[in-house]
Amino acid sequence: MKIINHFVYITFTLLILGITEIFAQLAPVDSIIEGNINSNTFLSKNKRYLLRGFVNVNPPATLTIQAGTVIYGEKSSKGTLIINRGAKIIAEGTPNEPIVFTSQELPGNRGPGDWGGIIIAGNATINVPGGTATIEGGTGTIYGGGANPNDNDNSGILRYVRIEFPGIAYLPDNEINGLTLGGVGRGTTIEYVQVSYSGDDSFEYFGGTVNGKYLISFKGVDDDFDMDFGFRGNLQFGLGIRDPNIADISGSNGFETDNDGTGTYNTPRTLPIISNFTIIGPMPDTSFTAYNPNFKRGAHIRRSAQTSIYNSIVIGFPVGLLLDGSGVGNSALGDTLQIRNSIWAGLRTGNGIITNFSQLNALQWYDTPVYGNRRYVQPSEVGLIAPFNLTNPNPVPNSGSPAATGASFSNPRLGSFFIPTTYVGAFDPSGSRWDLPWANYDPQNTNYILSVRENQLSEIPTEFTLSQNYPNPFNPETKIVYSVTKPTRVKLYITNILGQVVEELVNDYKSTGIYEISYNAERLNTGFYVYTLEAGNTKISKKMTLLK
Repeated sequence: MKIINHFVYITFTLLILGITEIFAQLAPVDSIIEGNINSNTFLSKNKRYLLRGFVNVNPPATLTIQAGTVIYGEKSSKGTLIINRGAKIIAEGTPNEPIVFTSQELPGNRGPGDWGGIIIAGNATINVPGGTATIEGGTGTIYGGGANPNDNDNSGILRYVRIEFPGIAYLPDNEINGLTLGGVGRGTTIEYVQVSYSGDDSFEYFGGTVNGKYLISFKGVDDDFDMDFGFRGNLQFGLGIRDPNIADISGSNGFETDNDGTGTYNTPRTLPIISNFTIIGPMPDTSFTAYNPNFKRGAHIRRSAQTSIYNSIVIGFPVGLLLDGSGVGNSALGDTLQIRNSIWAGLRTGNGIITNFSQLNALQWYDTPVYGNRRYVQPSEVGLIAPFNLTNPNPVPNSGSPAATGASFSNPRLGSFFIPTTYVGAFDPSGSRWDLPWANYDPQNTNYILSVRENQLSEIPTEFTLSQNYPNPFNPETKIVYSVTKPTRVKLYITNILGQVVEELVNDYKSTGIYEISYNAERLNTGFYVYTLEAGNTKISKKMTLLK
């Protein structure tokens, strides 16, 4: 892996070429990451990173990303982060400091496919003969455990992570998705992940057993959740929201699932267990016609998949549910494919619950009384507060919503992984929203310029020092200078008067030198604070005053 000091590099280039407009077109970055990561690597929130080309994290390396870090993907080189089999990613954000992968374009200029996305490859079982395959997208990434798969394989953690404007078409029907999980095992943690404006599928699962909770697909181009090649994970609490103007020529669905590309009965069969999802299509009303004609179905279960959905809501698609083909139809009749205690609404084409398998009456099957399913003509009958508001969506059921009751977790498939609810869909009508504050429904206009900027000064220090911030008192910006006499890990952080850490400015290895931090305290309240430097055996603290 090469990490380049981007400010020095780009400034030198611009001076030679006399080009200054680039600063108006792309967000500035501190470091470029490219090539191979072969040893443990840490990314700090105090820098902005740029993924250039296909960046491969190779075993046994672990890539650790600090909460609050922002990473751009380079458009021209199709910047993509790939976690190969045996390697790990530890990207653990927090509700207030999510980790963000996004476009380098400035606000107003971003769009689907501005960079590649994230690919994680694991050693779990897939149903491709031989047990391994090459993932789509042109990266050459191998996934699956071969002859000795490990369904408990652990590829790391994605928690409180946003992936914005990814999804590049390498070739037709061979694209990089927002988050691609190939043969990933259930030892991996995927929670609180939002994929926004993906140029292809938001989430795609190629086999494997990885589980997931609290997943958001926002304004994607193709499918929200795509599963195939024997995927058998458990998924709970998911949200899909579509822009009526954005759909893919291949046909955009909420769920699209296959056993494989030709519908064989290769084992293990694709059988995800999905509960408490709310999938919102492009149609707020069945009379609404101003949507992209490439929108298709809320759920398209095809090619011998046995996808099973429980306690979920699907509304506002031209077709609600298509059970496609004999392999799917026979699975429904044999009760291997199940839809239970769910709500479908806004069904404009016919009754919206359809099949092309003559031996199955899809509507009668769906309406089987013991299955506990319900259907409504209009999306509004489901009683969600503001599901079609694309700038400030509120998919929570109101107090009188039929979705406030009707869930069931008596099915033995809904084991210990699942949190029992009484409500149907992704959100508790009487509880807090799990998508706030970490999710972002306006990534187009979000400013990701660092509020903490660090520069290295030219002097060579003789001792560890920490200066008094200036100005002081300040509002809201101030500067802090510290010195490092030998290469060491440095921590610089701010605490309130109770001793609680409210901001971590530096947590990284530093070479000998004098460093200046420019800090913006806009998110803090007026008051007294203490900032502390820890370097080697030295610990120095000073007081600062914020007056707003």
